[in-house]
Amino acid sequence: MKRRTKKWLWPALFTLGGGLAGLGYYYLVGCSTGACVITSSPFTSMAYMALMGWLLSGVFGSSCCGGCCKR
Repeated sequence: MKRRTKKWLWPALFTLGGGLAGLGYYYLVGCSTGACVITSSPFTSMAYMALMGWLLSGVFGSSCCGGCCKR
């Protein structure tokens, strides 16, 4: 149980952080004319940044530490 929780903790945190960053980006920078595909809506901005956070979690969370990885 603990290994499964540890496995999904970093992707969940990175996805949540990316979604919050997307919402912040929408409110601080967002496109006011509606011509920008990603930043014209808070939902698309959050979804895009959450996807980027999830992808980055694979890059930063792939380290093997404490003997938890099996080769």
